Amino acid sequence: MRARAPVIAALSLAVLALASVAFAQDVTPGPPASMPAWLSILPPLLAIGLAIVLREVVVALVAGVWLGATFVNGYDPFIGLLRTADTYAVGALADGDHASIVIFSLLLGGMIGVIARSGGALGMAELVTRVAKTRLSGALATWLMGLAIFFDDYSNSLLVGTTMRPITDRLKISREKLAFLVDATAAPVSSFALVSSWVGVEVGYIHEQYAALGIPGDPYVVFLQSIPYRFYPLLMIAFVLMLVLTRRDFGPMRAAERRALYEGKLIRDGADPASDFDAEALQPPEGTTPRWLDAVIPILVVIATAMIGMYVTGHASLLEARDAALALRDAATTPAAIAEADATLSLLDVNLQNVFGKADSLKALLWSALLGGFVAIVIALARRTLTVRSAMEAWVAGVKSISLAVMILVLAWSLGEVCEHLHTADYVIQAIGGWMPAGLLPALVFVIAAATSFATGTSWGTMGILFPLVIPLAHELAPADGAVVLSSVASILAGSVWGDHCSPISDTTIMSSMASSCDHVDHVRTQLPYALAVGGVSR
Repeated sequence: MRARAPVIAALSLAVLALASVAFAQDVTPGPPASMPAWLSILPPLLAIGLAIVLREVVVALVAGVWLGATFVNGYDPFIGLLRTADTYAVGALADGDHASIVIFSLLLGGMIGVIARSGGALGMAELVTRVAKTRLSGALATWLMGLAIFFDDYSNSLLVGTTMRPITDRLKISREKLAFLVDATAAPVSSFALVSSWVGVEVGYIHEQYAALGIPGDPYVVFLQSIPYRFYPLLMIAFVLMLVLTRRDFGPMRAAERRALYEGKLIRDGADPASDFDAEALQPPEGTTPRWLDAVIPILVVIATAMIGMYVTGHASLLEARDAALALRDAATTPAAIAEADATLSLLDVNLQNVFGKADSLKALLWSALLGGFVAIVIALARRTLTVRSAMEAWVAGVKSISLAVMILVLAWSLGEVCEHLHTADYVIQAIGGWMPAGLLPALVFVIAAATSFATGTSWGTMGILFPLVIPLAHELAPADGAVVLSSVASILAGSVWGDHCSPISDTTIMSSMASSCDHVDHVRTQLPYALAVGGVSR
């Protein structure tokens, strides 16, 4: 009888599941009316906790999405399991921006596969090794390259990580340290670069609230004025440089660096790298002469195409917006309408910051990865290092090598949608912000933004949530003191970057693990003490 018990239990569960499916109905996304608000924080906490304990981020994310979907669907675990796949995972892929990021990542992975197979990556590693001959110079070169690719955090993570990994491997720099160097110069740099894919989003949020409250000031000027108050990204960049120059790590990172230096183990035993570019299919054929130009040219094509694409799309979008504003200006009949149209036109001058602020960065990145891969294949064929068949095999191998990271991205987006349906961010804001003293507003706003972005894994989403709540509050508390509003703006932007930088469900954190071929949980575990240290000093 005992032998049959598992079978009977399994059949019972199957019957219950089928019954749930049979009576399942589509519901409006959102928590049940009777659900306690504090339950909304459990899905991201479960995902983060399981990721740290089990060191299996896919299992952790699936569990988090499932728990949230269960809450949304009347606490039914079976319907929650179904909605995990047919609603949240499918919804994450159906989003146009998400699909663009996935395709961009796959295309760039394919390009990297061709570069590696043709010997370009090895040639570039040999070139940089002539300068980066020590662990210090290798880490410094990684930091400088991260600063140089400032225009987009996705491009930064993928290009810096994949380019520098062969070099840092030779210098016995742990994958965890490489992933940290890559991640720390991605979102923190792009968030305050004068021209980047972040500028349009940040300036847009500032303009919306300043216009609604009647606060004078050009939004881009406010953006520039907020930079000195964004202590976290500024201090993080300086902190990374200090670590590189002093070579004094602490916490889990110190153990990882000692393991790499003294044991020659770039990753810990049993680690599961988010990508594996060292497979046999990506090794150059025997007798291939490594040429650094075979790698540099495609990478430059990616960077140049991304910059040009952002300019082209931004310029077209800006002109379209100007035409619409001019049409409203011509149709205006009252002084108030004319003044409003003139104010809108003044924000749409054709200059570099406005052009890049209006750019479709994801479209530009798609173009760049596609052209970069095409150029890499053409170079390999022209030099006769690869045949058409071997080039395509290398491209496919490169795509396959980041499939795990893409899966993690999709699940992270799914968890973000679950959190949105459960109003997780609203709960975090109310829980922390309910006791906010006026004098500590900017500091507490940083904490709220950091907690929200860490729990949801999105910086831009956190900005969109907090700007309409915090800026009116800051203006109400100190209407005559512009510094309070300005520092609150900076606190939202800096706190959002903190969570984006270190949350295990953040896309840029995942991309940094992927590009560095580092176990994702190990990356989060070794990076978090550094982020907490700098974040604590920042506020």
